[in-house]
Amino acid sequence: MAATTDTSTYKLNHTMIRVKDPKESVKFYELLGLKQIRKLQFPEAKFDLYFLAYDSPSAVSAGRSVFDREGVIELTHNYGTETDPEYKVNNGNTEPHRGFGHTCISVDNIQAACQRIEDAGYKFQKKLTDGRMKHIAFALDPDGYWVEVIGQKPLEETADVTTTDVSTYRMNHTMIRVKDSEKSLKFYQEVLGMSLLRTAPNEAAKFTNFFLGYAAGNVTPPAGSTGNKESFREGILELTWNYGTESDPEFSYHDGNKEPQGFGHICISVDNIDAACARFESLNVNWKKRLTDGRMKNVAFVLDPDGYWVEVVQNETLAGKANFDQ
Repeated sequence: MAATTDTSTYKLNHTMIRVKDPKESVKFYELLGLKQIRKLQFPEAKFDLYFLAYDSPSAVSAGRSVFDREGVIELTHNYGTETDPEYKVNNGNTEPHRGFGHTCISVDNIQAACQRIEDAGYKFQKKLTDGRMKHIAFALDPDGYWVEVIGQKPLEETADVTTTDVSTYRMNHTMIRVKDSEKSLKFYQEVLGMSLLRTAPNEAAKFTNFFLGYAAGNVTPPAGSTGNKESFREGILELTWNYGTESDPEFSYHDGNKEPQGFGHICISVDNIDAACARFESLNVNWKKRLTDGRMKNVAFVLDPDGYWVEVVQNETLAGKANFDQ
């Protein structure tokens, strides 16, 4: 009997970004409360991978293996970039190389959380007091990637609170811009098996945000919570569609893997990688790498409608063995 796959068990496992200096990047993300839970070294290929996630006792995926989680950040360091004065990543938000937008953490008390980041010496793309949207901020990591900060409680409830507890934080979502919302929604729902959680149109600014996630990522908000229940989740994907791009034949987004590089991919972990990839094949996906391609036979990459890479890996817990022996 052929192996089967159930998309309700899938998880939006991690988001990969390339970094110049891993020491500085790990330091920043640890300030945000994340913990390095795994490091994979590939000296023959001259790169290392750092996996960071929220792992306090109260974290959503506390104690789980790397690929049995949602909301993981993977930092890719190519040897030598830290000493190259000319090396700079593409953060995805600068023309003409826009595509990837940001990662996002949700926090207990947003004013105090933002003050803590600022007190540590890090800069902001947007502070809470900037612009029209006073309930969100964007911090900048050492490479200039945007990290959105949102609150788990209404803004007015935390205005006078001066403390923040990083053990309550969540790696909430990853945002990418898409050219054609209909094509992207169809791909992420019908092919990858995600559910549309919420649609947030902004007619005045001529864009709409779509939030998607897997059933496996459902969490129960703390008792008495008055905030948006999605803010307590991890592993959400935000698609941003700017009106009119779908009808422009010359328009395209930068996938982060062409020069100048930066964002690499999002990754889903699946129950049975062979069956999942066979299903993707039956749905006529565009492949960047099949399981049988190259040296690494335990990972695959499919391409979404905009050419963003989506890694497919085995959920280690469901398989009963580790994906990498390091």
